[in-house]
Amino acid sequence: MVNDKDGGNSKPGKRKMSGGKSTEPARSWRQKATKDKADNTRLMDERVKTARGRKISSTLWLRRQLNDPYVKKAKAKGYRSRAAFKLIELDEKFKLLKPGAIIVDLGAAPGSWTQIALKSKPGRIVGIDILPVEPFPGAEIIEMDFMDNDAPKVLMDMLNGPADLVMSDLAANTTGHRQTDHLRTVALVEAAADFALKVLRPGGTFISKVFQGGAQLNLLNMLNHNFQTVRHAKPKASRDGSPEMYLVAKGFHGGKNCGKLNK
Repeated sequence: MVNDKDGGNSKPGKRKMSGGKSTEPARSWRQKATKDKADNTRLMDERVKTARGRKISSTLWLRRQLNDPYVKKAKAKGYRSRAAFKLIELDEKFKLLKPGAIIVDLGAAPGSWTQIALKSKPGRIVGIDILPVEPFPGAEIIEMDFMDNDAPKVLMDMLNGPADLVMSDLAANTTGHRQTDHLRTVALVEAAADFALKVLRPGGTFISKVFQGGAQLNLLNMLNHNFQTVRHAKPKASRDGSPEMYLVAKGFHGGKNCGKLNK
């Protein structure tokens, strides 16, 4: 008997030739890869479903997080959230962040936009969020609802002068009622734009998250009246299927309060 390369026994003269087909059925590498992927998916689903009483929406969100390449990249780079890559992309396209700039970050939590902006060595960063934000050296972020009547004045007092960039990643907590959520989002964008008109210096820039169908004609008209260019952009880091987009208004030339929204 002669031992073959797989460790089995065969009769002399019957030894398999190199490159020949095996006489025993074998699973192809594609079949194996597909099975491994399915097994991993089942394992992931089991881990996601371990918490009893979790809502379906929460389970789907967690599953999406586990599979999101930007979430993994953010962790690898030490960014506080995947949103960091949205600002990176917007900056690469529109040249938003400049050394010595005075920046306002609306809706700052968890701090990833401030984190990226700090890399440009700005003069100052002032931010606000209703949620707490772990402090950054070189940034002043207050815990306060931007929609509070006193919030704009508090921020302006902190600035004590004009800003070069107002960036808003504000988003309303969803209620599940489409029309209500839409109106709340529009109100946030309009409030952020109104604030930007009050604090930007000539040539300043305003960027804000909006949703497809969420930028009302009144808002766009106001921005076009007060900025040299107004463009929409959807970073690749925005999730597929997400309706979010960003408005980028550059070259502010309006006077103080001249472009205030007509309510």
